[in-house]
Amino acid sequence: MANEEDVRKASQEFYKALNLMVNGNAEALKVIWSHSEQATTMHPVGGRQVGWNDVWNTWNQVAQVSSDGKVELEDQLIFASGDLAYETGVENAGFKVAGTKTEGQVRVTNVYRKENGSWKIVHHHTDLVPAMVEAVSKLQAGAKESAV
Repeated sequence: MANEEDVRKASQEFYKALNLMVNGNAEALKVIWSHSEQATTMHPVGGRQVGWNDVWNTWNQVAQVSSDGKVELEDQLIFASGDLAYETGVENAGFKVAGTKTEGQVRVTNVYRKENGSWKIVHHHTDLVPAMVEAVSKLQAGAKESAV
């Protein structure tokens, strides 16, 4: 049965892991995320990833170019029923992407599913953050120029 307090604890673990990621280390995200083919993300830099491998690859890529970061969830609202739960809120985020400082306040929806007795995040969706989209675009353009 769903327990909102257990989901709140899973959310706290997700945001601890997310804060490590925006400081260069995505490894902790492996623990809180579902590794299923139903795992999905829609990041503040755009795009949609489907399946654990794609989800993991984006978190890991962002971690490799991220530093000096902090993400805080505010206005958290959790609803749980059975083995599914979701939370909504507002993320206040600031970190450097390849040395470029980015900041944003985005609405977020996270979906959790109970798997083998533990709550795992199965979906993370935020608004787009133009500053983050721009920083990633510059990074990708630079990578293309160096490949030529």
